Amino acid sequence: MAATTYVCSVGHVATLLGEDMELLEAIVSNDDNLSYVNIDSVHIGREDYITALTDDVIDEIRDMLLSARVSVEAWHSFLEDFVGEPDIIARVKDQPLR
Repeated sequence: MAATTYVCSVGHVATLLGEDMELLEAIVSNDDNLSYVNIDSVHIGREDYITALTDDVIDEIRDMLLSARVSVEAWHSFLEDFVGEPDIIARVKDQPLR
């Protein structure tokens, strides 16, 4: 296994994937959704932290979202199962399926 030499913030990953940042934050915040070893907290101030992701977890998220978007029904089911935040789910459900 290669050593991790850099990580990307969730905000950067959202931009990279063209996804809603709060959607990605909700997915990442649930320990059961992803390989947690690939998710880091980075101290950026006295009491401020951001979540940072390795390439492996970015690929995992990309694959997860592609699989979930096979149909409107599958996408809505995914949102209910993996996000759990009603406001985020409502906003993301209203976006066109890609």
